Amino acid sequence: MNATRIAGLTAGLIIATAALAGCGAKNEDEARTASGVDAAAATSVADFGGMDGLIAAAKAEGKLHVIALPPDWANYAELLSTFQAKYGIEIESENPDASSSEEIDAIKTRKGQDRAPDVLDIGVQYALSGTEEGLFAPYKVQNWDDIPATMKDPDGNWFNDYGGYVSIGCDAARIAVCPTSFADLLKPEYKGKVALNGNPTKSGSAYSGVFAAALANGGSFDNIAPGMDFFAKLKEVGNYNPVESTPATVQKGETPISIDWDYLNAGYAEQFKDKGVDFKVAIPSDGKFANYYAQAINKDAPHPAAARLWQEFLFSAEGQNLWLKGYARPVLLPAMTADGTVDKALAAKLPAVEGDPSFPTPAQVTAAKDALTKGWDKAVS
Repeated sequence: MNATRIAGLTAGLIIATAALAGCGAKNEDEARTASGVDAAAATSVADFGGMDGLIAAAKAEGKLHVIALPPDWANYAELLSTFQAKYGIEIESENPDASSSEEIDAIKTRKGQDRAPDVLDIGVQYALSGTEEGLFAPYKVQNWDDIPATMKDPDGNWFNDYGGYVSIGCDAARIAVCPTSFADLLKPEYKGKVALNGNPTKSGSAYSGVFAAALANGGSFDNIAPGMDFFAKLKEVGNYNPVESTPATVQKGETPISIDWDYLNAGYAEQFKDKGVDFKVAIPSDGKFANYYAQAINKDAPHPAAARLWQEFLFSAEGQNLWLKGYARPVLLPAMTADGTVDKALAAKLPAVEGDPSFPTPAQVTAAKDALTKGWDKAVS
């Protein structure tokens, strides 16, 4: 798994798939199920007559095509394998390390192709821009009402699924004293050791790392600039490491301090505990930033029923607990805690955080994204 999710779709891949344009395109009749349901227009499971109808329609399609779902990212490997085993639907998983921006590009460049992504797992900033462009199919899962209003588009174009806090991961086998704050990261003993997991103009997790740094340095949801200033200073003192932090670079010691999601850093701690890596995870005391990833359905999904069944699975108690198993915080955690469906043992393993999270508004997310696009390269060049 490459935790950054920013490895590119190569030009060769785009050219190769473009050659397939139209070969697997679905016409309106093909999109209809045997019972006459237009799966591509369905906005809820009720349009299929219930879950049995949706499952039958998805099985008839037989496939789900996805990109940008790394197996070791928040337990995606088990989510994918469980869905396939449960429903007998083949998942074609391509380019697992693609970024949110590349997911958006893929649904545009592969429109009408069987290899277009059926579903998307994207940063909220891309969910917002994709909605503005009319790229998604509105759909509301069965437990829609349990998703907080601030965590979803009211029309169902996107809805948050899982998330966590920006954290500082540190290999205590290589670092004598691990940092626990952004202020610590400026100390001289961390020269060349502090990495992000990619370019924040493309990667939702790296973007969030800059946002957390902004909060730690006098910024706010309305002002991400202090975060860019912090990384400029980190580079100036020689501590910023431009190498993209991944499981491989962590294990090799190339990025012994990694600013990343708590669920990814916690996963490293579990993954490498017997491989000479003593990975410690701290939610920075001076910059707590929580965020979630959003799910969306491609408006032109080649397998529209399977796309909707995938969302129902992810937002079921089974799917939400599988996120929890990967140290991610499922969006339905409060509701599942209340109704008793949460796996309490898994919930107890989450990195401890004091206080309740707050989140930027859609307008603040868009403004921060624009500011990063304009200012990031200048800050670290």
